[in-house]
Amino acid sequence: MNKISYNSNKGKLFFFNFSPWRMMQIEPFFYAHNNQKFICKTLKEAIDRGLDSQSNIFIYGIVKVPNVEEYAKNNGINRYRIEDAFIRSVSLGSGFAKPYSLSIDSRGIYFDPRKTSDLEYLLENYQFTNELKERAKRIRKLVVESKFSKYNHLKHTTIKIDKNRYEKVILVTGQVEDDMSIKYGAFGLNNSDLLEMVKKNNPNAYIIYKPHPDVLSGNRVGHISKKITDRCADSIQTNISIDSCIEVSDEVHTLTSGAGFDALLRGKRVYTYGMPFYAGWGLTTDYRECKRRTRTLVLDELVAVTLILFPRYISPKTGKFCEVEQTLSELQEEQNRYFSDRIYRYSLKARGYLLPRTRKLIRAMLNPLRLTI
Repeated sequence: MNKISYNSNKGKLFFFNFSPWRMMQIEPFFYAHNNQKFICKTLKEAIDRGLDSQSNIFIYGIVKVPNVEEYAKNNGINRYRIEDAFIRSVSLGSGFAKPYSLSIDSRGIYFDPRKTSDLEYLLENYQFTNELKERAKRIRKLVVESKFSKYNHLKHTTIKIDKNRYEKVILVTGQVEDDMSIKYGAFGLNNSDLLEMVKKNNPNAYIIYKPHPDVLSGNRVGHISKKITDRCADSIQTNISIDSCIEVSDEVHTLTSGAGFDALLRGKRVYTYGMPFYAGWGLTTDYRECKRRTRTLVLDELVAVTLILFPRYISPKTGKFCEVEQTLSELQEEQNRYFSDRIYRYSLKARGYLLPRTRKLIRAMLNPLRLTI
């Protein structure tokens, strides 16, 4: 019998910035016996539906909901911010793939370095046992051997480069440019800035540029002009996995991408130009500084917090709470099916293409263009 439970799921739960579709996808993460869940647009609506000091408030992402956080603070109500965690799914979140792990944060949100998050607090303060670090080492080995990253829908292929011709091989990772991790963690830099900086500082390197899969899918923004990629990149990798790109690289350079964390797991040198959650702990070479992060960690301490202690996991098969090891095992089965079963793969791709575009169309129909003077 699964005994994992969360006190924050008990009683009345009020959700802000949640569409019914999003709520349907992640509802298993908020299971508790006889709890009540309410999706609300405003604080008044929540109060009218019974919000009180025994309730819990959940807000998706970093969006500001007018008066909600102030009301929660003044009335002793627990407030949490929700975001995808680091081992998410086989296919893309922008294609409506259901997540298998979530970040549920009572202090902030892990991609916003302006304030402490629960993830940062654990990294700064947690007292690690040898048993936990050994468990983290086993999980790291499993992730690397399975070639896992946040998304796992691209094929694994060996990239061939004549390394004798170059000083080193550098992977530059593109990101979704309207993503909140860029807005709050990249300090005004974008994909073009990053690629140009890396080229300028490493003129004799072979540079691989990998656009973000959500950008390639057409679901999000972040394309770099051909003029810049022709000048700054030796190759652009679009249809192979991030694992394959990391494997062939000596270094990974990124703004705030989770690919930097993936590269650390694989023993690569990582350079950050923004302030992602894994920067500032002595494991990366950082362009920025976060003075709150005073601790020097070993890799398996970072892994212990990031993949064991911090996220909340569900089983891909049952939707029940589970430990990270079970999620990874079942995700491996799903990934194997994805690559071996053509019909299954094409159905997921079709869904990932059609659903976001259908949502945009419906939104356009419900919210006709309003001209302002």
